[in-house]
Amino acid sequence: MTEKKRNIAIIGGGPAGLRAAEVAAVAGAAVTVYDAKPSVGRKFLVAGKSGLNLTNSAEFEDFLAQYSGGDFPLDRWRGYLKSFDNYHMSDWAYDLGVETFASSTGKVFPMSKKAAPLLRAWVMRLRELGVCFHMKHQWVGLEKLDDSIRVDFLHNQLPVSESYDAVILAMGGASWPQTGSTGSWVSILEGHGIEIVPLQSANCGWECKWTPETLERIEGKPLQNLHVSANGIKHTGELVVTRYGFEGTPLYSLGSQLRSMEQPAIEIDFKPTFTEERLVAKMESARRDFYKEAGLRWKLNETACAIIRQYYGEFDNAAALAKVAKCCRIPLTQPRPIAEAISTAGGVAWNELDEHLMLNKLPGVYCAGEMIDWEAPTGGFLMQGCFVTGNVAGQGAAVS
Repeated sequence: MTEKKRNIAIIGGGPAGLRAAEVAAVAGAAVTVYDAKPSVGRKFLVAGKSGLNLTNSAEFEDFLAQYSGGDFPLDRWRGYLKSFDNYHMSDWAYDLGVETFASSTGKVFPMSKKAAPLLRAWVMRLRELGVCFHMKHQWVGLEKLDDSIRVDFLHNQLPVSESYDAVILAMGGASWPQTGSTGSWVSILEGHGIEIVPLQSANCGWECKWTPETLERIEGKPLQNLHVSANGIKHTGELVVTRYGFEGTPLYSLGSQLRSMEQPAIEIDFKPTFTEERLVAKMESARRDFYKEAGLRWKLNETACAIIRQYYGEFDNAAALAKVAKCCRIPLTQPRPIAEAISTAGGVAWNELDEHLMLNKLPGVYCAGEMIDWEAPTGGFLMQGCFVTGNVAGQGAAVS
């Protein structure tokens, strides 16, 4: 007698949900994907607008070190990542007919840098595997029955319910809500007694207090080749000055550090290739107009000078300016609103999940992607984490 296929519902059509669908379907399950929007992969497409960064070419331990979260189970994540690492990701894209390349920064992109062709090929593969898609279905709840799980939706404002052997929740955090990641699932899971670590902005800009005079000079200007530090953790890269503060990859990578600080601040080394002593020596006989001389002799740009001048005023000697140019402390007030963030920190607490990412209090219900309390910077690490958790949840739901 033929064994009955496991019937699995996946709620959320982002990278984590689609990867879970693919893995479960390959394992022989009957899979149905639900999404509140008219089509799947909307956040995937938004992420690809500036060039779809699929993963990163970093070595395994450096790659692993990019992930964090409250009570983050590093050893468990190590196993998850080994089961689907950056090499697996590139092979996966190649199997879809999409070749990838690694940039000088380690970021891995499709050759075209576009998300849409890859998404089309992916959805086509899923359909060939028998995956069904139900769009415009807003998830409003579920109930654990004796031998199945009932999931409830609103479709065209009408209630719809279906029962499944297993359910994978992959609805994202609360960033970019226009793509469907609204965080509305939080209250539903809390109603089932699931602990949720509050969602917060991650991979986002931070605000500081510019004076009108400073802002007029610096808004929209890039600051390149910096070392940016917080709480003793340093990252290298570029920041862009905005009307409200800063944006940029180093700041995104320092998000968890900044959120942990009672008074968040960054320290910028504007001239990381020079020591203080070397900067002072380059000033030689300068005795006045130190900002002007720093621009000429250190190539310290006008934006950096304006920022230093706001927070430190004028200088009467080169040594004092060199010290600040190497460690300019800038107080920050708060992260940008969660709706503007690239991703969110927080989510389903790790103590609520078993090793297969199944909710202990709701057997047969799994979580994947940004719904779980982990975070990673952009640069391919965030996308890889979504695929990794989708991989684990899809396998768990298909074989349990």
